[in-house]
Amino acid sequence: MKDFTVLLYEPMHKRGTAILEEYCEVVYPESLEEECILEFAPEVNGIIIRANGKVSAKIINSAPELKVIGRHGIGVENIDTETASKKGIWIVNTPESNAESVAEHFLMLALNLSKKFFSSFTELKKGNWNARHIYTGTEMFGKTIGIIGFGRIGRTIARKCRFAFSCPIIYHDIKRYPEAEKELDIKPVSLNELLKNADYISLNTPLIPETYHLIGEDEISLMKPTAFLINTARGKVWNEKAVYNALIEKRIAGAGSDVFEDEPPGIDNPLFALHNFIATPHMASHTEEALIRMSLVAEDIIRVLKGEKPKYPVNSI
Repeated sequence: MKDFTVLLYEPMHKRGTAILEEYCEVVYPESLEEECILEFAPEVNGIIIRANGKVSAKIINSAPELKVIGRHGIGVENIDTETASKKGIWIVNTPESNAESVAEHFLMLALNLSKKFFSSFTELKKGNWNARHIYTGTEMFGKTIGIIGFGRIGRTIARKCRFAFSCPIIYHDIKRYPEAEKELDIKPVSLNELLKNADYISLNTPLIPETYHLIGEDEISLMKPTAFLINTARGKVWNEKAVYNALIEKRIAGAGSDVFEDEPPGIDNPLFALHNFIATPHMASHTEEALIRMSLVAEDIIRVLKGEKPKYPVNSI
């Protein structure tokens, strides 16, 4: 019999699962509905959550043996951090796990939009070779990149754009990053200044009350008509309706996203009908390498269960 029980909301990479299984009985719910999770709550010592489901106050209060909640990834908006902290429960995540993967995903979306890949490939599949004369792309080289949210992912995007494409970088964040500013010869700016001057805008903020619909009609109205807006953060950081309106009225050149306000989005989402919008199903961090790194949240789960301090705490207890 194992010493601990860990509830894993969804399967994760075998590398992390093997670490858990050495010390813990790993259990999986049949669904992520709260009532189903509550069936496991009285017995669990640890919980690991991915992008789906929630660890609510009700679940936490129903788990008297719970010592640690792990986030497979970074964002913890689906965990009641206040309740967990009050009850002395650690919350841990994997802050260094997916910066490279998400930064590459930004570049993929940006380059696809720039080169009009989706539209031209769609026409090519129809046999329209003349699409080569219809769709004229733009270069990223030397264009200004505006990064909203300059954490690990934002800084990784900045480095790739600065050194690979000679892009000037501007950023907006509530914090200053003087080392990165010196390294990349960049400066922080106000949100409005960034929106007015950037050719590509990357959304990389966490979803907190202050960032809900951070980008809406007023903000988009400041953007250049040639600019691209790309969201690899959270769907509710922008107002999808405002993005749709700007795209259909051609007030911006294009938009790309890995996230949606409601996930999964309906197949009737009006954005899907637009030629200047491209998207992926919340998979920017789904590379083999990042999935391994995110699964290593298991290491902090085991540290806490053994009575040690975690390496990557989100809260203080």
